[in-house]
Formats: sequence, C-alpha cells, structure tokens
Amino acid sequence: MRNRWIFDGHIAGIGTSSGLRAVVGMWQHSPFGAFADVMVQQPTGHRLLLAPTEAIAEFIFATYRFDDVQVADVRAVLADRILSVDAGPLAIRAVTGRRTLLGTALGMLPHRLAVHPRWLATVNTLASLVAAGAQTFGTAGSGRLEYYGVSDLHHVRSAVVSWDGADAGALAPVVPPVTFGFSSVPPRPSLARVRTTVVEGHDPVRR
Repeated sequence: MRNRWIFDGHIAGIGTSSGLRAVVGMWQHSPFGAFADVMVQQPTGHRLLLAPTEAIAEFIFATYRFDDVQVADVRAVLADRILSVDAGPLAIRAVTGRRTLLGTALGMLPHRLAVHPRWLATVNTLASLVAAGAQTFGTAGSGRLEYYGVSDLHHVRSAVVSWDGADAGALAPVVPPVTFGFSSVPPRPSLARVRTTVVEGHDPVRR
C-alpha cells in the first residue's frame, strides 16, 4: 500500500528586512500528533530546519531540502490573532490581520474539495498565477509528492523577529522566495489554514 501522510493546521510565512525568512508550521493533527516546526532561510541562502524530535526532523528532511537540521524545543501558539514562536535561536511575535480576498474566495469552496489532491493537482497552474511562487502540487525531488490545500488566508500585520537574541529587522516581504521545496509561501507575510498531504511514489490522481 502506498504511504500517505496528512498534516492539518496552519502555515505562517514571515520575511524580515535583514533577509531572514521563516516558514512556521503548526500542525494540530498529524501522524506525529500535534507539533510545530520552523524552516529558516538566511540572507546567505542557507536553509535550516528546526524540529522538535528526531523522528519529525527525519521525516521533514526526507521530504524537503535543507542545508542543516537542528532538533530543538519548538513552540508555536496562535491565539487571539497573536502568533508566538520560540524555536531554538528564533523568536517571533506576530499579529495577524484581516482575511485576504483570496482567503475569502477559498472559504467559499467546500472544504473537502479545497483540500482534495485531485482538485489541487488540477488548479496548480492557476494557483501559481494568483499567488506568486505558491503552488498546490509538486515534489522537492525526494520521491514524495505533496498537495497543499489552503482553506483560509490572513495577512500578517506586524512582527518582531529575533535570531540568536539579535533583532532580525522589520517585517518585510518573503523575497526572494524560500527554496525548501517546489513551492514558496506568498510574498506578502501571511497565515494560512492548510492541509498538506504527502504521498510516497508516483502521482495517485494522475495514474
């Protein structure tokens, strides 16, 4: 039987004026239970994964592309539009804003359709036109296929980000795009409600 893993939760994409970019995953439901992880790309392009356990780190490393991996206590809390992240050398305090026009449009779709792999493979080209750099279906070259089903999207209004205790700069676009996998987060800092489906091997919806 083909392996399939489903991760349900939120993804936040944060950029800073120093060039540090972070993608925070907060998973309420996953094969590993509830957890958070952070993918960080430095201004130099160096890609670091911060994960809470060896097992989670191994799974994510086998799915995406990184230059380094660090197992650390990763904590991410989203409450009352406030996102707080503490992950090894990284700390983020962000405030989310209004729902985007795209988030409103996505909310009009039946949820089962919005996250279904067949639908996500079909609308992939359109998704990249609507949100520059974002795709709904592809692979990082690991032999695993990924489907990103976004059902809501909010802007990040403000953020304070520090790295190793030093200010990483003001909130800024996620530019250049992050290169952990086949897709980036939207250029404008945002928080997405998402279901990620990871499948081992060939594409089951295009067989």
